[in-house]
Amino acid sequence: MFLKEYFKTIFGTVKSLLTGMRRTGYYFTHGKEIITQEYPNEYPVLADRFRGEVVMIHDEKNEHRCTGCSACEISCPNGTIKIISKFETGPDGKKKKAIDKFVYHLELCTFCNLCIEACPTSAIKMDQAFEHSVFDRSRLTKVLNKPGSKIMEGVE
Repeated sequence: MFLKEYFKTIFGTVKSLLTGMRRTGYYFTHGKEIITQEYPNEYPVLADRFRGEVVMIHDEKNEHRCTGCSACEISCPNGTIKIISKFETGPDGKKKKAIDKFVYHLELCTFCNLCIEACPTSAIKMDQAFEHSVFDRSRLTKVLNKPGSKIMEGVE
C-alpha cells in the first residue's frame, strides 16, 4: 500500500512537471506571442484606475484647493496623512484656517483611495507613479503642498 502511494505521488509530480514544461516550450518556440515587457526599456501601460500615490494639485500660480479641513486625515485608516494647520488673517480682518504642511507618509499608504473620496474640494488625487524604491526610508515621507503655495480664491 505504501509503495503504491509513493509511486502515485512520483507519477503525479512528473506529470505536473511535464505539463509546465510543455507550456514553456510552446512559448519558447512560438516567438510571435510575447507576454512579458522589458520594463526598464519599455514603460508599462497602466490602467486609468491605477492608484500610485497621493499628490496635491497646484495650478500655474502655485495655488491649491486644500482648506485644511482634515477630512482626508480623518478618513485615512492607518494615519498616512497628517495636516498641520495655521490661522491666517485675511484682508477683511477675519481669521481663516489654512494648511502649513500637508505631510504624506507613502510607506504607510495602502492606496485605498478613501482620502480622495473624503476631500470636499478635490484638492488631492491619486497619481500614476509606481516607482517608489529608495534606500532611505525617510524619502518616502513627503510634504505635498509646495513652498509658498496658498489656497485658491473662492475655495471655502
